[in-house]
Amino acid sequence: MADVIVLGAGIAGISATYHLHGLADVVCYESQGHVGGLVANFTIDGFRFDNAIHLSFTSIDYVKNLFSKVPHYKHAPEAYCSENGKWLRHPVQNNLYPLSTEEKINLIASFYNAPKDFADNYHSWLISQYGREIAERYHLKYTTKYWGLDASSLSLSWIGNRLRKADISEILKGAFEARTDNHYYADEMRYPVQGGYFSFVKPMLEKCRIDVNKRAVKIDPLSKRVSFSDGTYAEYEKLISTLPLPEIVKILENVPSEVEEAADSLLYTRVDLVSVGFSKIIENRYLWFYIYDSCMAARAYSPSLKSPASAPPGCSSLQFEIYSLSTQPKHSKQSMIESVRSYLIKNNFCKADDILFMNHKCLEYGNVVYDHGMEKRRNLVLSYLASLGILTAGRFGEWSYLWSDQSLMSGKSAADRIVKIHDGKR
Repeated sequence: MADVIVLGAGIAGISATYHLHGLADVVCYESQGHVGGLVANFTIDGFRFDNAIHLSFTSIDYVKNLFSKVPHYKHAPEAYCSENGKWLRHPVQNNLYPLSTEEKINLIASFYNAPKDFADNYHSWLISQYGREIAERYHLKYTTKYWGLDASSLSLSWIGNRLRKADISEILKGAFEARTDNHYYADEMRYPVQGGYFSFVKPMLEKCRIDVNKRAVKIDPLSKRVSFSDGTYAEYEKLISTLPLPEIVKILENVPSEVEEAADSLLYTRVDLVSVGFSKIIENRYLWFYIYDSCMAARAYSPSLKSPASAPPGCSSLQFEIYSLSTQPKHSKQSMIESVRSYLIKNNFCKADDILFMNHKCLEYGNVVYDHGMEKRRNLVLSYLASLGILTAGRFGEWSYLWSDQSLMSGKSAADRIVKIHDGKR
């Protein structure tokens, strides 16, 4: 019997296991044949791609100190926005300079006349923040791509510092001249020299016991036993789960109907990745960019710009992210690939014969969705798990819009709670 079992070896599960090393007998079980979850990566013909995790911009000193031990590049946070052949710096409302005078007048006038009050939904907030014309042309369009539902169905509790608040002086300056101001929520983006984003986390594995290919199919909190799909089981004193809340509820027996319904109602987005390898260095200077035209992808990143080691010599790469809501049908693989291919050629990134491959991969869980009332339903599930003595951690274990550094700290927090409980019993 282990003192502690951790379910899931994404960054939160690895962190929980790492921070319990030497303090408890701890074992982490991972359903896949590899560790890392959303911070893992994969290779295709010498090209390396991340699982939709991109760059570290943590301001948390503890995480920064952990990651700084790994050789890494430092990039300026220069994101761009792609709109039907035009390129505008991010955030788009502060960089309208490439647009025509008529377009700029229309957008700025709409911002000036924006309503000051807003209802308790993201659609209303966006219009009050940026004006109807800017919101409809950019933010509302992107919301549908990224969240998979209309902005009116989203609450406001997730926004935080993720969006730049509108400021008239910034908007006017960026309309009159090309600006280089950094309006991003970080001053510096970091990425490992070798091995992809996972290299930041990899040193932690030295202190982790992780068993892979161990999919949990049943948890009995009374006997404190986890059963796996291979017919084995493990017993525990304490359990930390980083599994998505809808998934852990499915493998618990005798769950109250209201908890089952709450878990089943939690919305999330899938992420389909279209990863592209090019036979040459393509004409792309954008580390990452947001897409505001008809392409199915919401955004794209360049692994070969993040680190030259991510592509063979003389080659380059891009990865596109396409999102869909958990309750909606999945996009067809071919439609996504063709949409990205058309976008690449139409926007002069490359010619058709410059493309070595276009790889598709689906990540079932990408982001939690903050629809109205989500927190109340989520908290019902979390309270029930806590009543069973099950601690949770990570983006999907806490069911919160956590970045990778926050997920790492979430795993550490769960470990700290275990230690505190243990110390209290001495």
